[in-house]
Amino acid sequence: MTMRPPPPARVPTLTEVVSLPEAPGAANVSPPAASPTAFARTEPAPLAAVEPVAPRPLDEDEIVQRVLADLQRQVELMLEVKLREALAPALTRATDALMREARNELASTLRDVVARAVSQEISRHRGR
Repeated sequence: MTMRPPPPARVPTLTEVVSLPEAPGAANVSPPAASPTAFARTEPAPLAAVEPVAPRPLDEDEIVQRVLADLQRQVELMLEVKLREALAPALTRATDALMREARNELASTLRDVVARAVSQEISRHRGR
């Protein structure tokens, strides 16, 4: 049986806080390479305080545009629902009438075709 070494007393973390230089020409500078000891931080770096953004004054035209856009969406939705409710029965009746008419026309055409075929067959038998 082999003896394993004891676990380390402290495990390094994989986070590192990198502060970027604020010089105008610093955009072309690459960040510094992480050193092996940089990963051994146990406390996070303090966060910079964020100042609250002051609310901007209400613009009456912007409010009017938002309200109109909201109303337009609601009206369009309501109109679509009402149109569907009103058109559904009418479309059902129209479809039923169209199907009846198509069936009647098909039955009439089928009767004509069968009548011609029967008369042709009778005339062939008489001709023999």
